[in-house]
Amino acid sequence: MQFSIIIPTLNEAPRIAALVERVRDDEPECEIIVVDGGSSDDTAVRAREAGACVLVADRGRGAQLSHGASAAHGDILVFLHADTVWPAGAFTALRRELSGAGVIGGNFRLVFDGDTQFADWLTGFYAWFRGHGLYYGDSVIFVRRDIYQSIGGIRPMPVMEDFDLRLRMERNGGTVCVQDPPIVTSSRRFKNRHPVAIFMHWLLVHGLYYAGLSNGRLIAWVYDTERRRTADS
Repeated sequence: MQFSIIIPTLNEAPRIAALVERVRDDEPECEIIVVDGGSSDDTAVRAREAGACVLVADRGRGAQLSHGASAAHGDILVFLHADTVWPAGAFTALRRELSGAGVIGGNFRLVFDGDTQFADWLTGFYAWFRGHGLYYGDSVIFVRRDIYQSIGGIRPMPVMEDFDLRLRMERNGGTVCVQDPPIVTSSRRFKNRHPVAIFMHWLLVHGLYYAGLSNGRLIAWVYDTERRRTADS
């Protein structure tokens, strides 16, 4: 199996080199593509120095991931967020899971960083999601290239591009959740937010998505409002 790792970035200079190096250490022959959305820091320089292929795309995770996937050469596409820790042994686990008959892709079990009750709650909340067949880009979605192309790829949506891809993947074959090793991701975007507020925001965004508003400005405004409210709190 040949893997292409696609990482969308925006002002991730402090962490991108270490992430690229961890991925490379785990699979020296993999293709690593960093797609920058117009960073104002040295993200692109540091990614390139670490050995990644660096592309530039319009800002927005959907557009960046779509652009990176279109340039990838591997037969397995792996979509990795820049604030995620790539664990040693992840490629071995991917090969094991993808050897199963009918498996087209999936994601990893997600653990949030931080030794707090809140981080533990987030980890449990996302495990509950996965128990109901739901998963998102922060849990590292992977998919066979031929399946990705046949279902239309990632749509350059302002938000919910990962959930939208998941829906089409689930309709077109079997998926798996890699349990060991888990993916560790940052809980920074949930800082200073109450669990009830997180859950209500989740319901609102999904309601707007199912109402057909995921490509419009309203759902993006909801995301941006929540991000600014969190930053100011």
